[in-house]
Amino acid sequence: MDRKKLVLLLVALAIAVGTAMVARSMFAGAAAPQAEAAPVVPTGPKVLVAQRALPAGTIITAESIGFQSWPAEMVADAYFLEGESDISKLLGTVVRHPITAGEPVTQGSLVSPGDRGFLAAALSPGMRAITVPVSAQTGVAGFVFPGDRVDIMLTQEVTGVEGQALKASETIMRNLRVLATDQSTSQETENGKTVVRESRTVTLEVTPKMAEKIAVAETIGQLSLSLRSLTDNQSDLESALASGDIAIPDDATPEQEERLLRRAMARPEDKVGSFSTGGDVSRFQRSSIPPQVARDSGPQQMGVTGPVQPVVAGAPAAAPSGPTIRIMRGKQTDAVGIAKNGAAIPSGAGSR
Repeated sequence: MDRKKLVLLLVALAIAVGTAMVARSMFAGAAAPQAEAAPVVPTGPKVLVAQRALPAGTIITAESIGFQSWPAEMVADAYFLEGESDISKLLGTVVRHPITAGEPVTQGSLVSPGDRGFLAAALSPGMRAITVPVSAQTGVAGFVFPGDRVDIMLTQEVTGVEGQALKASETIMRNLRVLATDQSTSQETENGKTVVRESRTVTLEVTPKMAEKIAVAETIGQLSLSLRSLTDNQSDLESALASGDIAIPDDATPEQEERLLRRAMARPEDKVGSFSTGGDVSRFQRSSIPPQVARDSGPQQMGVTGPVQPVVAGAPAAAPSGPTIRIMRGKQTDAVGIAKNGAAIPSGAGSR
């Protein structure tokens, strides 16, 4: 191959390499086209929907409902439409039927205060409503409103022997939801401020067994309400979780876990609570019931005290709580029982 052909071959090779490099840089520098989703333009009106799951008995709040665009061909006459419905008038109503999250709220699914069946719809499944009388002193001066949670205290006077009384107060129930005060199931407001009125009755949500206990407690002494803090339920829930009283399955979904926790926070309690006696607040009051004094129709037993019922003349003698001895006086034999405190209790006359 002569020199002229070799030079032409090298020049052609150089041109090919340069062309390839230029083409590569052009393709690499070009930005890849990106697909952009077309913005969704609402084509229908906005209807009122549930922001979260609303079980039956849920009281509607501003956070539980909101307006959302809805296809025009799927809008029903029972829906609440934006611009045509005043959402503030729906606050305080109660859900009659369960509503799932994102489902439109219909007019038939809500019950307004004062409507027939409102109180029954506000009750949780398996719960009962009971009304207790209150006053300014026992009803927190009218600062108890529907939706609050309260504890119930029972104050009574227990009379011992010889007319000596013991004054005591104890918490008999906790975390009860207030359904209504007098005949009102909502807070009354004037110029944006809550009106505080002295109530004569308060209706509470309780279990059937609690309703029986409250009915009995009203005949024993005076009932008083103690208003609970909004943060008490959370602290009680944390204590119950730490102690294992509330168990959440490991495979529970977030929705199931939230439902279990919400149910636990709303659970009323009727366990034996704390109590206070007159001796806890005054040194001149008793802290326990005085012991009864045993008396006999025969010779006086001076200094004998204890939880022994007095012996009534003509009544059958009580069975001895300790050993029995027989005392012979001539031809007469008497059986005498020895009580645990060492006192002699006649257990009956023997035979001559």
